[in-house]
Amino acid sequence: MSLTFHWFLPTNGDSRHVVGGGHGTPATASGRDRPPTVAYLSQIARAAEDLGFLGALTPTGAWCEDAWLTTAMVSQNSERLKFLVAFRPGFVSPTLAAQMASTFQRQSGGRLLLNVVTGGESHEQRAYGDFLDKDDRYRRTGEFLEVVKGLWEGKTVDLHGRHLQVADARLARVPDPVPEVYFGGSSPIAGEIAARHCDVYLTWGEPPTQVAEKIARIRELAAAQGRTLRFGIRLHVITRDTSEQAWAEAGRLLDGFDPETVRSVQAGLARSESEGQRRMLALHGGGRDGLEIHPNLWAGIGLVRGGAGTALVGSHDEVVERIKEYHALGIDEFVLSGYPHLEEAYWFGEGVLPRLAAQGLWHHPANLAETPEAQVPFAS
Repeated sequence: MSLTFHWFLPTNGDSRHVVGGGHGTPATASGRDRPPTVAYLSQIARAAEDLGFLGALTPTGAWCEDAWLTTAMVSQNSERLKFLVAFRPGFVSPTLAAQMASTFQRQSGGRLLLNVVTGGESHEQRAYGDFLDKDDRYRRTGEFLEVVKGLWEGKTVDLHGRHLQVADARLARVPDPVPEVYFGGSSPIAGEIAARHCDVYLTWGEPPTQVAEKIARIRELAAAQGRTLRFGIRLHVITRDTSEQAWAEAGRLLDGFDPETVRSVQAGLARSESEGQRRMLALHGGGRDGLEIHPNLWAGIGLVRGGAGTALVGSHDEVVERIKEYHALGIDEFVLSGYPHLEEAYWFGEGVLPRLAAQGLWHHPANLAETPEAQVPFAS
């Protein structure tokens, strides 16, 4: 099976410096360098499409533009790129969300993927009117996906759950194809919900040993449900013609981190209830030393940015080797980003993807439909 690569739409703004924030912390001032206009985001989308990325993740939260509206507009300026739309169950009814996804599929030509974000920051959730605790948010997510997936199958759904209730719910038109569901979360209850409902389980970029442990745990939970999942990883990337050039760029980004900004962001992230965020913070400990936590895996981004805080850094050949290392663990999908997103898409797309193609590990999506393996459906 060909490896799959997704890029990122920076709807919180873009820059030649790291745009920090997320997970309940505001975007840093660098996000104003390149505002997230539809025109600029469409440039990134078209570049990613041409280079061979299958889709683009669009984040959710108070720190960025709304993912549904933004991707609906950007989709009209692209042709093939899919949109991995992050959304939070519970902010809208499951029936409306299922209808929105169905409409998106028809109007975009089947280019919607859904990234379920349950939410690990109670203070941010409360700003949206959600006062459940973290475990109950995950239980609600399970009920939400039960309704949505039933509706997508054309069923009439009645649910009288602990958190959600619908009666005689049905869609006039089901989505075709049904959007795949991507899901992340490191806590025990997150694993249970993911194993029951998602198609692709996403992890942030931890060292391979930790990633292998997480994959084994989720795979076992899914097997208990009679299901088989695919696995993906979320990383930043700094790839150059030589290792020295890549690490020099990482150093330039690090030099741009204002100490007060680091202190403020770290203080904000410390109150996160997300187990994944806690694991990210533990990789760097808030300091600038020892940030290469595994060969070519750099934890510097996490000093000023919530969520995904690690980057693959190295020559194109070194980055290829790290991708192969994660692939050997069971990772088939890579959700990547870099600063600035337009230029970094080209560094990766022109430097790394051709090397993977030469080794038979990747095929351009525009040509994938012509290969026999593309005719084999994924297990669910």
